[in-house]
Amino acid sequence: MSPPLTPKPAWPDFDIHRALSRLRLEADWVALRHVRESSYHRSVRNGKPDSNRTSHDEGVMIETRIDGQIGYAATCDLSEAGLLHALKRAVALAGVTARFPVCALPEQVRPTTRGQYASPVGQPFDQMTLAGFTDHLLEACRRLTVTDAVINSVAEATLTETRQHYVSSSGADLYQQFSLISHHCGVTARAQGDIQQRSLNGPVARCVQGGLDQIDWESLYADCEQAGAEVMALLAADNCPDTTLDLILAPDQMLLQIHESIGHPLELDRILGDERNYAGWSFVQPGDFGRLQYGSALMNVTFDPGLSHQFAAYGFDDCGQSARREYLIRDGLLVRGLGSLESQHRLGVAGVANFRASGWNRAPIDRMANINLEPGSSSLETMIAATERGIYLQSNRSWSIDDYRNKFQFGCEYARLIEDGRLTRVVKNPNYRGITVPFWHSLKAVGNADERQVFGTPYCGKGEPNQMIRVGHAAPPCLFSQVAVFGGHA
Repeated sequence: MSPPLTPKPAWPDFDIHRALSRLRLEADWVALRHVRESSYHRSVRNGKPDSNRTSHDEGVMIETRIDGQIGYAATCDLSEAGLLHALKRAVALAGVTARFPVCALPEQVRPTTRGQYASPVGQPFDQMTLAGFTDHLLEACRRLTVTDAVINSVAEATLTETRQHYVSSSGADLYQQFSLISHHCGVTARAQGDIQQRSLNGPVARCVQGGLDQIDWESLYADCEQAGAEVMALLAADNCPDTTLDLILAPDQMLLQIHESIGHPLELDRILGDERNYAGWSFVQPGDFGRLQYGSALMNVTFDPGLSHQFAAYGFDDCGQSARREYLIRDGLLVRGLGSLESQHRLGVAGVANFRASGWNRAPIDRMANINLEPGSSSLETMIAATERGIYLQSNRSWSIDDYRNKFQFGCEYARLIEDGRLTRVVKNPNYRGITVPFWHSLKAVGNADERQVFGTPYCGKGEPNQMIRVGHAAPPCLFSQVAVFGGHA
C-alpha cells in the first residue's frame, strides 16, 4: 500500500504557557513564538519521478523589551534550560541596544491580542496517497510533452503545514495554522538552435492556501497541453519588435509588476533605510503619503490578509497586531505604507499588520503579504478591441529593477501582437521597460472582477540574515498606454 502523501511527524510535547510562566520570572516582559512546520516536495521530470523530499522544523523565538529596545534569541532546544539560555541572550542583546538607541519603542508596539486563525481546508493533504499524487504529476508531465522537440518537462508541488503560537507576558495569545500549496508545471523545447520555455503562469506562481481541493487536476492537464502548444508556437515565432506600443499585461505578469513596483517600495523599513545594505531603499519618501499621485485614478491597491485561499492570508502578524484590509493606493493616490507598529512609530506614518518572520529562527521585519490591484470595469476583450497597435504579455520570465524600485525591465514567456483591435501574431522573447510612477500613470483600463486571478510566490527574499517568505498578489488584466517593448535572446 502506498504511504500517505504527508506522513505525520511525532512532534514532542511543548507547553508554551508553562514555558512562558517560567520565563516571565526572569524578565519584565517576554514573548515566545513557537513554530512547527512540515514541508513535502514532490516532483516529476521528463515522465519520471524526480524527487520526494520531506522536512520538519521546530523552534522558539524569544523576545524581551528593555528600556524601549527589543532583544531576540531563537532556540530549537525546548527544554527549560535551553529556553532560559535563549532568554538570557535576548536580555543581553536588548541591554546592548539600549545603550545605543535609535528609537525607544513604547509598550503599544506589542499588542495584547488574543485569537485564532486557520487556513480554509476542504481536502486535507493526508487524504491522498503519495502514489496517487505522483500519478497526477506524471500525467501533467505527459500532457506538457507534445512533440519530440520538447527537451525538458517538469511538474512539481510543495505542500506545507505550519502551526504557530505566540504568547506574551502582557497577555497576547495567538494560535494560527496554515496549509499551503505551491505548484509549477513547465516545458522547454528546442528547434534549429533556438530554445523556448512555457509554464503555467511563470515560475511557481500558482500558490494557494487551503487543501488539495484547491488543485483542479483536469483544468491543470488542459493548461499543460496549452503550454506545450504555445512553446512550439514560440519556436516558430518572430522576435518581439523594438518599439513603443500599448501594453496589456495578463494577471500572471501583473503579479510581478505589483510585487516589484508597489510592494517593495512601500515597505516602511526600506524607506527608513533599514534594508539599504541588502535589498535596497525606495524612491518613496515619508512626505509622499497622502500627497504622491502614484498612478492614474484607475489604480486602487489594497493590503488584504483576509482574501480566502490567497497565499499570504493570516489573522495576526508576528507582533500580535490584528490583520485587516487597508487601501495602500486609492484612486492613484498613495495613502498608506507597508509597515509594522514599530516602523509606524519610528516614521510617523500609517501602516498595516505586516510584521512577519519566515520561521522560528528569524526576527520579524516589514514584509508585504497579500497586495492586490482591485478590479475595474473593463474586460480583456474590450481592452483588446480598443487597442489599435499593442501587445499582450503573459507569464513572467525575468526581472530587473534598481535599488530604489524605480527603473525596471521585465521579460515574459509569451506574447501576441494586437493589430486593429485583434490579437494576431505570436512573438517570442518579449520584454518591456519603464519607470514606476510614469508607468502607473499610463494605466488606462483595469479588468473586471470576473477576470481577476490570484497568484503568489514562496520566494520573496529580504533581510539580513536572509528570509524567504510567502506573498500573494491578485489582479485582473490591465492596459497601459505607450510602453517601450523590445526583443531579446532566450
